Amino acid sequence: MKDVNLLIANGVAVNASLELLGDLDTYEATLCDFLEEIDEKVANIKKYKEKGDLENYAILVHSLKSDSRYLGFNQLADLSYHHEMASKEGDVDYVDSHFQELMVVLEDVVSLVKKYMNGEKNIEKMATTSDSSLGKKILVVDDSNIVRNLIEKIFRDEYHIIMAGDGNEAISALSSSSEFSGILLDLYMPNANGFTVLNYLQRENLFSKIPVVIVTGNTTKETMEDLAKYPIIDILAKPFDENNIRRVMRAIENFK
Repeated sequence: MKDVNLLIANGVAVNASLELLGDLDTYEATLCDFLEEIDEKVANIKKYKEKGDLENYAILVHSLKSDSRYLGFNQLADLSYHHEMASKEGDVDYVDSHFQELMVVLEDVVSLVKKYMNGEKNIEKMATTSDSSLGKKILVVDDSNIVRNLIEKIFRDEYHIIMAGDGNEAISALSSSSEFSGILLDLYMPNANGFTVLNYLQRENLFSKIPVVIVTGNTTKETMEDLAKYPIIDILAKPFDENNIRRVMRAIENFK
């Protein structure tokens, strides 16, 4: 039987996470999402560091920071943030000299989560597949499984949720069908980012038909100035809780 005190005793801010995620079942399902994608994420982080591709490195450590905030891994989130800022500034020396520290803390977190889960990656998770018979389709675009699955869990009985892991997948979905009632769009993703999607929506004159909410962990002045060029209806900062995501969904519902 899992004992959440194991996590708390090792510095995980479980109570703060429960305020965001709602209950322990959802928290544990989200831990499972974290374990399922962490090996691939770490491999890509290492690959981009070795290639000196700081742009994509920044995107991935940004995603790691966001996921860590949701799960209460505050030390890992802080380290990821410092790497994100350094890589955006082109500070290769910082990334190189602090990379091992980031990896050690990440490995400790993964080991702790596996111990809590009794070594199981694939614990039984609640069904989160939305009902395709529901009339209103919402496109959720985010490179984090954690964020996508959380949104789908919250709205699975109300909307048909279509998920995309990057801007290219989002544009493919929009090319296949423009019958979306709204879009929840992350900005910083690998392959093609949220601005690529925004530019596509602008070229295709879709902003008048589909309301767009930006869901992002980057709310810098520069980002806000860039977003001001597009007729988005709202911006939601990560990490968000159910009340906040429902607030922006009401804005989508009220879109005319």
